[in-house]
Amino acid sequence: MPFITTTDGVEIFYKDWGEGRPIVFSHGWPLSADDWDTQMMFFRAKGYRVVAHDRRGHGRSSQVDGGHDMDHYAADLAALTAHLDLRDAVHVGHSTGGGEVVAYVARYGEPQGRVAKAAIIAAVPPIMVQTDANPGGLPKAVFDGIQEQVATNRANFYHDLPAGPFYGFNRPGRDPQEPLIRNWWRQGMMGSAKAHYDGVVAFSQTDFTEDLKAITVPVLVMHGDDDQIVPYADSAPLSAELLTNGILKTYPGFPHGMPTTEHATINADLLAFIEQ
Repeated sequence: MPFITTTDGVEIFYKDWGEGRPIVFSHGWPLSADDWDTQMMFFRAKGYRVVAHDRRGHGRSSQVDGGHDMDHYAADLAALTAHLDLRDAVHVGHSTGGGEVVAYVARYGEPQGRVAKAAIIAAVPPIMVQTDANPGGLPKAVFDGIQEQVATNRANFYHDLPAGPFYGFNRPGRDPQEPLIRNWWRQGMMGSAKAHYDGVVAFSQTDFTEDLKAITVPVLVMHGDDDQIVPYADSAPLSAELLTNGILKTYPGFPHGMPTTEHATINADLLAFIEQ
């Protein structure tokens, strides 16, 4: 399996399929590159080179004790893109991966001339946690509760989250799709409990405001208005306003996990954005 080793000795697993213009995918918490398989197969068939990695402590990457913060996530992605020498790339991130993409593009990708466009889907920026400057955010107690579940009840929690709000299966008229739930659980349980525990702080407390302001390449901001994980009103519209070239696309009734449950729509809209 292909790996790179970061400057602090972390082995990062990645997939690199196809030839052509590169599209790089960053996954959500607490999943892995496998969460992008539907998109990677779709875009590879369209003639693109598709790349996705397992974030440190996730999936097949090293289960190290430290570095589970957005600074390291962005630096690890920069190490991968440099190793593969990716140019004219489109970066796509879901949820926590959307934050990773914003941090990477602002700090590395655009300054190094490697990135042409980006898309963030149901993404955590600008900041999730409630603060004086972000009164519409979620209370810190919500994220403390997630950490408690990860530390003490991870196997059950990683079933209940996709079985309920992540894919919107708790909504009336929605039938839970057990294979999707099991695949989510499989990916989550592959990773490190320590990385996932620390990652809650990374995705909830990182303030991406200055990173969003620094980005000038076009960024498609995609979000469902029935997202029960990253509430719509305090995320996508605010990010789109902070971006120089932000394009907001809102999906009525779509859940947080819409790249999976609504992949046909999401893939088509991504393709149109990339090719315009």
